[in-house]
Amino acid sequence: MSNKSKESCNKISVGGQALIEGIMMQGPQGAAMSVRLPDGTIDTEKLEVKHLRDKFKPAGWPIIRGVFNMVESLLFGYKCMEKSAIKAGLDDDTNSEEMSKLDKWLSDHFGPKMMAVITGIAMVLGVFLAFGLFTYLPAIIVDSADKYLFKNALENIHPLFEGIMRMIIFVVYIWLVAKMPDIKRVFMYHGAEHKSIFCYEAGIDLTVENVKKQKRFHPRCGTSFIFVILIISIFLSSALVVAFPSIDDNRAVWMAVKLLILPLTVGIGYEFIKYAGKHDNILVRVFSAPGLWMQRITTQEPTDDIIEVGIEAIKAVLYEDTEETDAQPVQENAEESEN
Repeated sequence: MSNKSKESCNKISVGGQALIEGIMMQGPQGAAMSVRLPDGTIDTEKLEVKHLRDKFKPAGWPIIRGVFNMVESLLFGYKCMEKSAIKAGLDDDTNSEEMSKLDKWLSDHFGPKMMAVITGIAMVLGVFLAFGLFTYLPAIIVDSADKYLFKNALENIHPLFEGIMRMIIFVVYIWLVAKMPDIKRVFMYHGAEHKSIFCYEAGIDLTVENVKKQKRFHPRCGTSFIFVILIISIFLSSALVVAFPSIDDNRAVWMAVKLLILPLTVGIGYEFIKYAGKHDNILVRVFSAPGLWMQRITTQEPTDDIIEVGIEAIKAVLYEDTEETDAQPVQENAEESEN
């Protein structure tokens, strides 16, 4: 196998996600997660991944597959995050005498499933927060600014300014969240995930020293995917306003329309990320640039002990004999799960 073909194979064979004190990877050998335990050892666990496209063929069709993949990735990612929190010992506080009344109530009613309940609640709250911050708030800000500052002069280009405002809010939100010590550590694991994947893609030995030399900004990262979605949403929303000038006159209707076109936006964004993972041209560089820049916040330089976790995670999903990858089918989802 030539170096060029080997690099191409590697490019589409591994993806991952940063966890709490750990990393989840998907590759030719399925999925696995490695977590640094409280005693300092690294626990690596193989994970079962089920894809709806295996039973429902339309779930694998272009555009449509992006929506299914995003939902599957979110659900699978939350399960991994929950597992990593338990393994890392973040649920130890449930045995403390200083538990809050809410913690005690949750512990009494749900016992071992307490972390699952908390994660579920966090998911629901996260959806409402995302809608409020990135859909409703930008629309209100642009509407108010246009009405009181520009006297409705921007009426026909609301989608453009809403998209720009959405990006600004997203960047500020991530920047503020990154200031939290626990989140900063997760972002260090995110950096280790990217560096480990780059090391593997380069075809060199997975050692701490080799991984440290790699970049931490990856074009297939979920951060880039979010920015691609934001950019595509601007184009789609603008096209709708041009085609139907009065569609955004009613705020409730406009919100509903944007939610309805969200699956299409995600589907197109997903196809672009797949394309970007295999090509390097001006279009890819332009659309990927905001996400790569944003990774300066969402990834941090990892320490050696964090890199060790990334190496263990990626090794768990690779064939022991690297030449074996020539004869094995590459899992499509691996390239899509990059976080």
